[in-house]
This record gives sequence, structure tokens and C-alpha cells, in this order.
Amino acid sequence: MFSKILIANRGEIAVRIIKTCRRMGIKTVQVYSEADAGSLAVEMADEAVLIGPAPAAQSYLLADKIVEAVRQTGAQAVHPGFGFLSENAGFARRLRDEGIAFIGPNPEAIEAMGDKISSKKLAAEAGVSTVPGHMGLIETPEEAVKIANQIGYPIMIKASAGGGGKGIRVAHSDADMAEGFAAVKAEALNAFGDDRVFLEKFIIDPRHIEIQVLGDKHGHVVHLFERECSIQRRNQKVIEEAPSPLLDEATRAAMGAQAVALAQAVNYDSAGTVEFVAGQDKSFYFLEMNTRLQVEHPVTELITGVDLVEQMIRSAWGEKLAFEQKDLKIDGWAIESRIYAEDPYRGFLPSIGRLVRYEQPEEGDQGDYTVRNDSGVREGDEISMFYDPMIAKLCAWGETREDAVTGMARALEDIHLSGLGHNVPFLAAVMDQDRFKSGHLSTSYIKDEFPDGFHGLRPTQAQERILIASALAMHEVIAEQDGDPSDRTDWIVMIDKTPHGVGLSYDEDEEMILTLTGGGDIRLSDIDWRPGLAQFKAELDGEPFTAEVKRVADGFDIRHRAARARVRVLRPHVAELYARLPEKAVADTSKMVLSPMPGLVVSIPVLVGQAVKTGETVAIIEAMKMQNILKAERDGVVKAVGAKDGDPVAADDVLVEFG
Repeated sequence: MFSKILIANRGEIAVRIIKTCRRMGIKTVQVYSEADAGSLAVEMADEAVLIGPAPAAQSYLLADKIVEAVRQTGAQAVHPGFGFLSENAGFARRLRDEGIAFIGPNPEAIEAMGDKISSKKLAAEAGVSTVPGHMGLIETPEEAVKIANQIGYPIMIKASAGGGGKGIRVAHSDADMAEGFAAVKAEALNAFGDDRVFLEKFIIDPRHIEIQVLGDKHGHVVHLFERECSIQRRNQKVIEEAPSPLLDEATRAAMGAQAVALAQAVNYDSAGTVEFVAGQDKSFYFLEMNTRLQVEHPVTELITGVDLVEQMIRSAWGEKLAFEQKDLKIDGWAIESRIYAEDPYRGFLPSIGRLVRYEQPEEGDQGDYTVRNDSGVREGDEISMFYDPMIAKLCAWGETREDAVTGMARALEDIHLSGLGHNVPFLAAVMDQDRFKSGHLSTSYIKDEFPDGFHGLRPTQAQERILIASALAMHEVIAEQDGDPSDRTDWIVMIDKTPHGVGLSYDEDEEMILTLTGGGDIRLSDIDWRPGLAQFKAELDGEPFTAEVKRVADGFDIRHRAARARVRVLRPHVAELYARLPEKAVADTSKMVLSPMPGLVVSIPVLVGQAVKTGETVAIIEAMKMQNILKAERDGVVKAVGAKDGDPVAADDVLVEFG
């Protein structure tokens, strides 16, 4: 077995690989950019080598730097993780030529399946169902429009070398196709160094289901069942689960067999994923094969008990698979939520900055569910604009899907992040939705359920009780600490501007009894909070909960899952005065185009004095390797331009102002 492995990646996947290597007794070398000098992965690895500046093109994407680090440290193998050089056949071939093991598939398999165009041709030859489309290279927007009309809209525009949700657009018209084609080519060249683009039919109301395959260098290939990855935003997976609530045993077996047949057709070894688009009728079509470890691999590990990183290492060493297909079984259900540094209240735009506070849920067996949290950052770390804004992959396992969903919802409650925007409230909202609980999913789920964006959810009746009880308990703790305890037994608890009458008493065990006007009694026990803590933990009528809390001048800001409110504990006569306070006027920004995120200005194609029509592009901002096109929301004449090409901008910076 290898004695030392170099990890050519960063963040949570680097940490994940280090953990398995430690368990196997293998030393690790972590390469890092200047932006990652103080990272958790660098701290955990046995050795670390600086390979360049922050931009990936000057560090993690430079094969020369990786090979030099291997030679410098005496590592015998390279694990590429996902992204960066993980699907670069040239890199894998170079390592092989230099006598360095690549912990991934052979370069010929990467070459055959990593290219989205050739892989579809090979899939069809192997008897795998494929989506109608145009696999040939397309050079111009005009050619793309012509082909699109032959296939029929809607059409998916995809970068041939794409991955991770980048380099993808859906076109519904000729105008969409022309603009989208140019944007995808630009993104593809920037992210992958390859601007080839192809087209395929977009399946209406589709689901995204993928099969995990695993092979060795002796011709053996198995599948480890499926993952449902339909909850996506901008083609980026957000929530994944295994198994899929759609599939029956017959469909699962058919998809698995096709995935294995495709892998065998290209002599595949190591871990890989065959992705399918599935209809609600259980029909399925090959999308692509990812010749690497997937971000969402933990849910497969949780339902099979197989460590995929370990199997990749053993395969690269030349070991035979220690199990056959008949030995693999599905045990329980697992869900993964990707926690990103992005602001769901601002259209999920990236939110870079310092992670001021980061409290994580307790991992391991929690009774009815099990928690796993794969994270590559710690409290105090910086989320950089140069890389994907992932903070963690939170997983919950349960014996049933209902147990896993409930466990995930509770685990999300136990995470606290501050210093930047994050999508935890949104993830919690999905867990609480009846549609998600029913398992009726599609790739348009987020657009369907949140057509106007995410603005949080109104508290349910149960959540109102949590807000009331938490606020009143904190109010009592603070009063006691200040030496000013009140003997009042009647209060008005304001949730935003809605009053709730509450009677307060204590039982013989000093547990709080709250009598709600018109709502009966509730009992609050096992309170875990003191001033300064950002989380309030307790049990309400025997059910544990965690709320995120912040003390403010006239009360508390409290969030429970997706419900957030200002909550005040008031004497009845004071509550009457609060109800009369005027609303604060919102600043008028209707004549301004603001930068929705921190990033770099790619282009501002308008000039002062220019007349602009609704829908015209007024700015293009690049962040996290994605180009974001900003369009005019109304007709107007440009009064001022606040930035120029190449300028860095912050969120809410004024880019264009109309007169």
C-alpha cells in the first residue's frame, strides 16, 4: 500500500481524503495556494507545499506545480478530489508516464467519458438510453440557433468539458439560444480552458438521478445504487439523497446495469458516476459520466457502509474489489445538504468574507438519526471569491426517509454561522415542505416552490410557540442576571407586530408553564442558554429544538429553521404603544443597477447618455467562476456608470444609474 499520498485539491474534500488516509496509516501531503495557507487541510496534513497565488489557474490547475510537489515530498500517488485536475486525462497520463499513481480512473477512460460529446456516442454504442441532441461541435450562435430549431425547444446548452453546474444554460427561444451560447462558451473557456459546446433536448419536469460505480484494474465493476440530485439551483446540486424516492427495484436494477455496462465498455477503474435525467414515469436517459469522486458521495457511503475514498486508493494500488454486486445492499436512507456561503434572501448570490462564528452539530448517533458533517473550514476562516463558496456538506442518516428528513431538519437547527450570508434557512425550509417530504421532486423544484425568490417562511403555529417560549425564557434569564426579576405573570409577546398574550408560571420542578391566550398551556424545559450565546436550546412539550437568537435593543431576533422574526416581551400597556410605531421608509434604488455580489466587472456595455430598453444587458459580473448577466428592468437613459471593465466590486455597489 502507498505510504504517502499528495492531495491535489483543497477545502472539505481535502479534509475528507486526509481522514481516510489517517485511518489507513497513509501519510498525506497537502498542496495549497496563498489563499489557503492557514486552511484546515494544511493544518491536518503531514506535509504542505505552497504551489502559487490564489487564482486556481495559477495554482491548483498547474500540473507542473503538482508534479514538482510530488517529487519534492516523495509522495507515491496523487488524489485529485473533484474539480480542478480530477478529470484531466492529460494530467493523469503525465503522472502515469512519470511513475506516479493517479488515484482515479485510467486516462483513456477519462478521455472517453470526460468529454460530454464523445461519451454520449459511446453510451449509445453500449446500449445506454441517451437524450436527443446534437453532439457535434458548434462554432457560432447562428449555427446553434439553426440546430436548436431542428431539435425543438427547450434546449440545454452545455460545455463539453463542463462540471459542477458550470457552463450550462436552458434556452426557450432563438434569442435565449444566441445569448446563452455565447455565455456558455465564455464560462467554459474561463473555467475549463475548453470552449466547446453541445446541445441536447431539455426534458420537461425531469429528475436528476445518478448511479455510483466502482471498478478495479482487473475488470471488475459494481454499482453502489443511486443518488437523487434533483434539488438544484442554477444547475448546481443543493440537496442530494440516497436512495431515490422515485425508483422501484426494477428501474434501479436497469439503471445500475446500464451504468456498469458503460463503465466496462471503457475499462473503467476507480470511482465514477453515471448521471441520468429521469422522467416522472421512471424513463431515464444518459446525461454524462463524471470520471471522479462526486461531491455528494457521502450519502452513498452512509447507505452502503463503503468508504469510496478508500476504495479509490485500493484500486489505484492494484487491489481487486473485495466485494461483488450481490454483497451490496441499501441500508436506510441518507440526505446531504450543501451549506454554501451565499445569501438566499438576495437570490442566492455568493457571500464571501470571514466566518466569524461556526457552531457545528454533534456528529454520530443522535437516537433516531445519525449526523455526518464534512467541512473544510473552521471558525475564523475566510471564504474566498476565488473558489466555490462551500462551507460544509451536512448529512443525516435514518432507517427511513422520514427519519432522515426529520434528522436533517434538526441537524440544520444545530448549525450556527455568522459573518457572511448562508443558505441554512433555505435548506431548512425545503425539509419542512410537504412536497419535499412526499418525494415528488424535479430539477425545477426551487423555481416551482420559490418563484419570487426565497424570503423566509412565515412561522407555523408550532414555530410561533417556539418563538414565544424562547423570548420569554431569555427575558427571564436576563432579568434574573440583572438583579431585577419581575413577579409579573402576564405578558404580551410581540412577534414582529402581532401580539400574543401569555401567562407565565412555574411548576414544582421550576419548569416554565406558558398559558397562551386562547391556545392552552405549553411547557418549556431543559433550557440551555445564557446571555451571549447565539443558540437557544430547550424542549417544548418534550420535543427538543434549537433556535438562533440575537439580543437587540428592544427584544430579540430569533430564527427557527426558515422562520425569522423580531420578538419583544412587553408589559400590556407598552405593547399598545409599539403597535403605533411607524414603519421605516425603504431607500429608493429603483433607478440604480446594483452589483448583486462581490466580484469582478467583466463588461458594462452602456455609456452615459445612452437610451436603454427593458431587458438589455447593462453589466456582466464574474464571481465564483460564473458570469452573471444584469439586465435593465425598465426603459431609461444612463445618468452615470459607476465601474469599468476589470474593476472589483462589492455587493450593492452602484454599477449603472438611470436618470
